[in-house]
Amino acid sequence: MTDVAPTTALTVVDAVIIPMADGSDWFRGWMSVGTDGRITGLGEGDPPSAAAGRVLDARGAFVAPGFISAHSHLFTSGMRGMTPGEPLYGWVGEQSTFISAASADDIYWFTLHGCLDFLGNGVTSAYNFTDSRVVGKYDAATDTREIFAIRPEEYLFSQIDAARDAGLRTMNSIRLDSEFQPVEEAFEVFARAVEHVQQNVPAGLDLGASVFGAVQWSASAQAARDEVRAMDAHGIGNQAHFLETSEALDQQREKFRWYEEAGALRPGFLFGHFVHPDVFMSRVAADKGAGMVWQPTSNGRLGSGIADIPRFRELGMPIGVGLDDQSCTDVSDPFQNLRIGIYTQRAVNEDAGILMPRDMLRMHTLGSAEALGVDDRIGSLEVGKFADFLVVDPASPDTGPVWDVYAHYAFAMGLRNLTQVYVGGELVSQNGRSTHPLAADASRELHTRVREVAARAASRSTSRLAW
Repeated sequence: MTDVAPTTALTVVDAVIIPMADGSDWFRGWMSVGTDGRITGLGEGDPPSAAAGRVLDARGAFVAPGFISAHSHLFTSGMRGMTPGEPLYGWVGEQSTFISAASADDIYWFTLHGCLDFLGNGVTSAYNFTDSRVVGKYDAATDTREIFAIRPEEYLFSQIDAARDAGLRTMNSIRLDSEFQPVEEAFEVFARAVEHVQQNVPAGLDLGASVFGAVQWSASAQAARDEVRAMDAHGIGNQAHFLETSEALDQQREKFRWYEEAGALRPGFLFGHFVHPDVFMSRVAADKGAGMVWQPTSNGRLGSGIADIPRFRELGMPIGVGLDDQSCTDVSDPFQNLRIGIYTQRAVNEDAGILMPRDMLRMHTLGSAEALGVDDRIGSLEVGKFADFLVVDPASPDTGPVWDVYAHYAFAMGLRNLTQVYVGGELVSQNGRSTHPLAADASRELHTRVREVAARAASRSTSRLAW
């Protein structure tokens, strides 16, 4: 039996294609997409034969890979503008108080809205930290956590289902929570969540499962050993929030040793943020094959600091880029994230050449895919990969002559120029409006449910909705 090539479903013509594949440069030409949603061909000039399937005439616009957010909390879409002057722990505390009153149905709609928001802004794949079943609040001053309740497993599953229903390619990150319930029960719940992903998310949308690394908030080194056990049992990676803020820095740095001694540092292990490691930690992590994920907008919003990206690049660490959550980026704008990343690195290093536009764009696309271990499927426009791409028009509104394609794309483009978003060759957003049949429902449900959840949480919160 021989494989049958998929029929061409879509042909893009007259596009300035930015493939972001290593060894390739931008070109003006065409791209074809098969009925399986994967790229079947691309090249300069006109297609070698008559364009087949639907034809998308880009009219000279940029066509580039969809952005990948390698670090996201998609349930936070209704929490923008909260705690506008708090650093990490104060901000997390208010967020935790609010979300403690949410139900499984609430978190479904919050997550669905967040996913559609990502897609509308050109983010076609995301690593998503699902909100934990454990309802609690962390106190950095005492390194303790107050636990209010443990929610049913449906609370976790509904977030996985929401990302699936939105059509966002997602790596679902699950917290083990072995410190707050019987240990074997925690592993069983984790296993059922991984199984839920495998059985309920279509293969094309499923980028895998991951451990939600939580040692930063843990009380003992056993938490690191438990996470490694989950990694080994399921053959998956781990992304740990770590050294994000300068608050309680000595206590955070002490916990690095827990991960090191547990054997967690390896390819597939990522440090989310990693703003404040010392020289030893950076070198050890790189030598072990661990990577990091950088959130430039979030780090600025929360006053967390500026990650030493040039050093991490010199060490050869895999580096991904994320938008974190809507509640600490406020506008989940990957173009803004590119610019904040480049500009802060140049400013802090006093070197305008320390990070170039193509390098930053690579980190937010192919580099993020590599860090997550899914670069065989997403991250660049190459034959065999999913046709997740953006149409970005420098003439609408007019941004002037293009002197350098990568610099123009990273510096001069924005959401105002994003005309279309495609996932697997299917249009999911046009001119900032979602094509999803549940988009209007998601917006309505978000507004209604945020008010209801805020009212239930009011007795423990200092934040109030303005309207």
